[in-house]
Amino acid sequence: MKRSSTVLLTALAPVSWGTTYAVTTELLPADRPLFTGLMRALPAGLLLLALGRVLPRGVWWAKAAVLGALNIGAFFPLLFLSAYRLPGGMAAVVGSVGPLFVVGLSALLLGQRPTARTVLAGVVAAFGVSLVVLKAAGALDPLGVLAALASTASMSAGTVLTKRWGRPDGVGPLALAGWQLTAGGLLIAPLAFVVEGAPPALDGRAVGGYLYLALANTAVSYWLWFRGIGRLTATQVTFLGPLSPLTAAVVGWAALGQALTPLQLTGMALAFGATVAGQLRAGGGTAVRRFGPAEREVRADRDRDRDRDRDRDRDRDRDRPGRDRSGAPALRR
Repeated sequence: MKRSSTVLLTALAPVSWGTTYAVTTELLPADRPLFTGLMRALPAGLLLLALGRVLPRGVWWAKAAVLGALNIGAFFPLLFLSAYRLPGGMAAVVGSVGPLFVVGLSALLLGQRPTARTVLAGVVAAFGVSLVVLKAAGALDPLGVLAALASTASMSAGTVLTKRWGRPDGVGPLALAGWQLTAGGLLIAPLAFVVEGAPPALDGRAVGGYLYLALANTAVSYWLWFRGIGRLTATQVTFLGPLSPLTAAVVGWAALGQALTPLQLTGMALAFGATVAGQLRAGGGTAVRRFGPAEREVRADRDRDRDRDRDRDRDRDRDRPGRDRSGAPALRR
């Protein structure tokens, strides 16, 4: 039950991200993707920093910067660029192969060998999403395709590295999310002002939209996402990603009056089934516990201390009267 609740809470993150398209098109200024990415990331990051009241120390300044760049700073601009240059939901289709990226990176960086079932579930998820969002279109833009692939690879690498590096002692997922959102927002800020110029004038609808994106869609969602990465495998977390385009399709149908065809409903069923399959443990047994570098170091120190104590006890036994050099009781003659 505890694991199921973790999966459900983590799933709220991509479900929330699925509302981004509707909020952006209905409430926010047009053609300001970088400014929107900045308004999502930086205010949310500063809020979580204030709530967490913990700053990185030592090597974690560099790790937070790397994770912030991969998960936020590079991911947001590349995602928006691909969405603007690719037709008919193609960016979402390319993004849906994220589980396959994570499966490969987990094998390289986490030592988690991929299974045929996991790979098949990733392929089915991508196929299902393509049925939901893909529409007839002309020639694909090469830059848009590269941006979509790069955004997917960036988020996938950030997810796996977040799992590999874990968190410093005494630091929770809220603080970790704050570090990454702040670092990513600071990376987007100069790019947004250079490319898009001064911020646009905002009306009440836009202010409400940005507040929703910064608070629910980013601060809360990324806290839940990084909390899930700490408690689930990287593969299980990334298999929740297809819930984002599925949610976008449902919101478009319920709030924007967009129709859902039988083919789209079939795709939704396939993608959702693959998402559920991605949460199942291989063989139905207990999942193997994977230790990050910090955890392995602690365990190694504990093992060394235990061996040292055992050697000291053995030496003490040898020095006791009535014991031979091996530590066994000496034979009385």
